[in-house]
Amino acid sequence: MPLNTIPLPFGLRDIKLTPYTDASATVLAGASVDLPNSRTLTFAEAEEFEELRGDDSLVATHGSGPQVEWELEGGGVSFEAVAAMYGGTVSTTGSTPNQVKTLRKLVTDVRPYFKIEGQSISDSGGDFHIVIYRAKATDNLTGEMTDGSFFLTGASGVGLKSLLPAALDRVWDFVQNETAASIP
Repeated sequence: MPLNTIPLPFGLRDIKLTPYTDASATVLAGASVDLPNSRTLTFAEAEEFEELRGDDSLVATHGSGPQVEWELEGGGVSFEAVAAMYGGTVSTTGSTPNQVKTLRKLVTDVRPYFKIEGQSISDSGGDFHIVIYRAKATDNLTGEMTDGSFFLTGASGVGLKSLLPAALDRVWDFVQNETAASIP
């Protein structure tokens, strides 16, 4: 399909989280972490505005710059995905059949920045991606173990402008691919 078609994203095929290797959020880690059994990726651009009023009227308004409010959810618990969003350290001890995997969060662990990329297959051909360049989880980490229900991992927060040299000042991208492309 040529790219002059209107993308018709359907469903949610995948979400990958890519941690930054440093607190300055200028270097992405080489490997992305999969959010397994991805269920939702919600995206809303927001901007705060300051108004100048005078002589009984609105004279001007100026925005502080766009940011993204996002929310995502996946089924099950990926320790690596939770650590990418909320910080902490994943460790595995023992050997099969007695391995133990632990995600530990210390009071000194801060919530890191990370990149989010979600993929939908487009009903008009190819696929559609949403990229949020510098996300931070700003809401509570919650979970619920309930009779008859699966545990869902969810997070929400804000996305700010990228500090990556190759993507400087980008807040988000919509990407349409003529041929479906997996998230790198």
